[in-house]
Amino acid sequence: MVQQKTNIEEIADVLSNLSVLDLSKLKKVLEEKWDVKAPMGAPMMMAPQASGEESEKEEATDFKVVLEEVPADKKIPVIKAVRALLGLGLQDAKEVVIGVPTTLKESVPKAEAEEMKKKLVDVGAKVSLTGV
Repeated sequence: MVQQKTNIEEIADVLSNLSVLDLSKLKKVLEEKWDVKAPMGAPMMMAPQASGEESEKEEATDFKVVLEEVPADKKIPVIKAVRALLGLGLQDAKEVVIGVPTTLKESVPKAEAEEMKKKLVDVGAKVSLTGV
């Protein structure tokens, strides 16, 4: 039982260190191997809403940048923008854009997140920012 717990912890450590692109590839491999289809987005538990005063005090400082949607006629400019923003190769950027919705970066400062969003929206992508 102790060995199994150690193996599970090692797997969790390895998964925690994977990039978004690698996690996407892993998802595809597991879907094929197990002949299943993973849902697009996992349901999230909603936290109770804070009163107006509390929510103003606790404004998020870090954000998650999510590429939500890319129109078919805008894929090439979006791929170029993703390559530039994330420093990816052409094939990796293409897979990120094709696999929307995709989290591009997590825990990004507000200014950087807004800059990323602006660059992607300017080339036609739909992007959302979520406070973390």
